[in-house]
Amino acid sequence: MEFSATWIHSLLYSFLIIASVHLLHILIISQKLSINHQNVRVKKLPPLPLRFNSDGTFKILQVADMHFGNGMVTRCRDVLDSEFEYCSDLNTTRFLEKMIELEKPDFVAFTGDNIFGTSATDAAESLFRAFGPVIKAGLPWAAVLGNHDQESTMNREELMSFISLMDYSLSQTFPTAEDLSNPAKHSRVPKIDGFGNYNLRVWGPPGSHLANSTLLNLYFLDSGDRAVVDGRRTYGWIKDSQLSWLRGISKEIQEQKQDIKESAKTSKFSTVSPALTFFHIPIPEIKQGPFKDIVGKYQEYVACSFVNSGVLKTLVSMGDVKAVFIGHDHTNDFCGNLDGIWFCYGGGFGYHGYGVAGWPRRARVILAELGKGEKSWNGVEKIKTWKRLDDGMLSKFDEQILWERQ
Repeated sequence: MEFSATWIHSLLYSFLIIASVHLLHILIISQKLSINHQNVRVKKLPPLPLRFNSDGTFKILQVADMHFGNGMVTRCRDVLDSEFEYCSDLNTTRFLEKMIELEKPDFVAFTGDNIFGTSATDAAESLFRAFGPVIKAGLPWAAVLGNHDQESTMNREELMSFISLMDYSLSQTFPTAEDLSNPAKHSRVPKIDGFGNYNLRVWGPPGSHLANSTLLNLYFLDSGDRAVVDGRRTYGWIKDSQLSWLRGISKEIQEQKQDIKESAKTSKFSTVSPALTFFHIPIPEIKQGPFKDIVGKYQEYVACSFVNSGVLKTLVSMGDVKAVFIGHDHTNDFCGNLDGIWFCYGGGFGYHGYGVAGWPRRARVILAELGKGEKSWNGVEKIKTWKRLDDGMLSKFDEQILWERQ
């Protein structure tokens, strides 16, 4: 049942891409893809679906707060005086290239403020440059928006539509309403807030008995930008409609997984598939605490909305989300445990975003590992994370286990 649903979803998604090519005439205003019929083409898709490797691993590179501007002419912020003269957006590009080369991720997740709108003369051109290294590498990737992306020449809906049409992107402007018991039912979810709410599934290794099973889910949410509530300015937040959609998707997946477990002889690992969540702006509980544990640096006031929409409560009640990955506060790079869920900052990645002089830019890596049975793979057994510094050696530090199946 799951194989059929995903195959049909991939087919419909490909048709959507073809039907949406005309959007390029509206959205692409850069010289790289000028408004010219001869230059319009269908996006390059990565191999679908996402899968664990034959060695039982799936690695994600989180890139938080690139704040990309106009390339070479965009100067760095908060670097040492000795670094400033030769530092620009190109340092961000080189850092991403080096991380891809060293870690060889299976997937890259961009968690917002991908471009710094006020410094980006042309949003499309800045997006091409910001995501260029991952596209050049042919890696599957996805993004959510932060609070600065829309400050250039595109609004949030235009940005996500554009990002969804870029080569190898698995981003979606709107989620699909998937009835997993009826693969024919696929439609856009009505009246959901934000742009960039969607779910991506990671299947088992090719050729294994889990090849047609979802083993890991990746939830992406739009946390908004800014708002005014009762005359007070605040940051955006994840709305009730988004949480309702998220609960529905999680419930569908868990119910299907239970059906599979009851209808076949399966191992102890054939239970609820773990999930990871990605969005930009922290939730209020990260500021309020208390954390059970903290790994990393907590050195900046948590900037979030004063509206608490119940994100933490929702995630806890769902039961499948093991860790959440955020950005926004560049000089925080810690993971903290709230009610059994780890909330992890990516740490500032981009050189045009604010930081601390002498405190290297950094990236986060997430690794999911399958359990090994006597003759075959089981489901996800462990999820780990670590960070790397752009310090010349790409130093690895703060490695920790986020979740391990008991």
